[in-house]
Amino acid sequence: METCSRASSSLCRLFLRALPKLFASSPGLLKTCQMDEPVHGTDLPQDILTHIFALLQTPDLVRAGAVCSSWRAAYTSMCITGHCRLNQTPCLLYTSESGSASAMGLYSLAEKKAYTLTLPEPPICRRHIIGSSYGWIVTVDEMSELHLVNPITGDQIALPSVTTIEQVTPVFDCSGAVHKYEYSWYTGKGMVADGSPSTFAPSELRNYLFYKAFLSSDPCSGDYFVVLIHNPHSQLSFARAGDDKWTWLPPHTYYEDCLFNDGLLYASTLSGEIHAFDLGAPVVEASIVLGRVKDYLLERIYIVQASSGELLQIWRSLVPPQGDEEDENDSDIEPELNDDSQLCNTFTINVHKVDLTSKDLVEISSLGQNVLFLGHNQSLFLSAEEYPQLKANHVYFTDDDFLYITWHKNNRRDIGVFDLGNNSSEEIVSPQLWSNWPTPLWLIPNPRRMSSACCK
Repeated sequence: METCSRASSSLCRLFLRALPKLFASSPGLLKTCQMDEPVHGTDLPQDILTHIFALLQTPDLVRAGAVCSSWRAAYTSMCITGHCRLNQTPCLLYTSESGSASAMGLYSLAEKKAYTLTLPEPPICRRHIIGSSYGWIVTVDEMSELHLVNPITGDQIALPSVTTIEQVTPVFDCSGAVHKYEYSWYTGKGMVADGSPSTFAPSELRNYLFYKAFLSSDPCSGDYFVVLIHNPHSQLSFARAGDDKWTWLPPHTYYEDCLFNDGLLYASTLSGEIHAFDLGAPVVEASIVLGRVKDYLLERIYIVQASSGELLQIWRSLVPPQGDEEDENDSDIEPELNDDSQLCNTFTINVHKVDLTSKDLVEISSLGQNVLFLGHNQSLFLSAEEYPQLKANHVYFTDDDFLYITWHKNNRRDIGVFDLGNNSSEEIVSPQLWSNWPTPLWLIPNPRRMSSACCK
């Protein structure tokens, strides 16, 4: 019989560390484990293994599932039922020039260690990555079509066709295949530029159209929304699980970040406005939570919910490449210069509480024992007490500037940890492990598996 001696010493230590916490949280299990004869780790009852596995970070959970048949059964059961650890420490997800076209690296902040994942076709290095929520990433392939991908399990879900987005019209060749796309510059208020549609090859459209994407919940739940911020001028469209098209939400523009809370979508604009939407309503309309709070539009804007339930708005200021400053009218247009020697770096980060009574922002000088994660991921607010590997009063950030990452793909990415106490940054790891494109982003690993019927 296989025994626990086959497991690595590191996994055995994990079990020893996990048992006191397990018995403290579930005293009844202690009686279950009081046996007259010694029991090997692989002989533990499935419910005990499941409880212990639930305390592990995802890399350790995956390793534990490979030890023996009984551990594999407990691991598989957890992944199917969803009884996995919820407070996983975020990891940095990236591609590497040393990896294969379908491989991604996963750098664990908890272990300070890198892992390699294999993703389904088409090759991830040929896709754009425009979002990360609940352990899933949103990718755009070479036909500018979107997929949800879980990098841990390899599950993949096709999203409604790009041709159903309001501003996109397919042009077919004589065989009936999509040959190119016509892209309208209509915003709901009027036409951008001269009003004439632009024509793009399938692989080119994604460079102009997609900005950022968000999920309302884990797709394994079977009922979720996907929200796109897309051009022209950073508008919103959404689709619910099972929809065959995108629903457009005109006429507001210049959205920067989104948050789902209590059944509502909150979306923040470049000018600091916050709009709320009930996507399940028969008619979806915007309600104004916060009006315009600033005039200059150079910062990246994020919205996140604090552990207290309050909404926070974060302003991230960048030092742009010289001569490459952007304004509110150029977010859809390719810069004249594509100089890959230029760098764009985070300069300051300011955190504000949204005062819903006064309809204003109140600046916060410190996060206390809390941590922020910003970038192309869903913005995260975490407690350093629950995640001791993270640095309190710090912001972990990755690149998400649309123009910079899209048109300067070979540039070194702006990735690091920002100390709110002294306004300084440091690197995550040196030398960097990642390629500069697709741009890395934060991911909370999600080992939960979907049924094959839900994935395409």
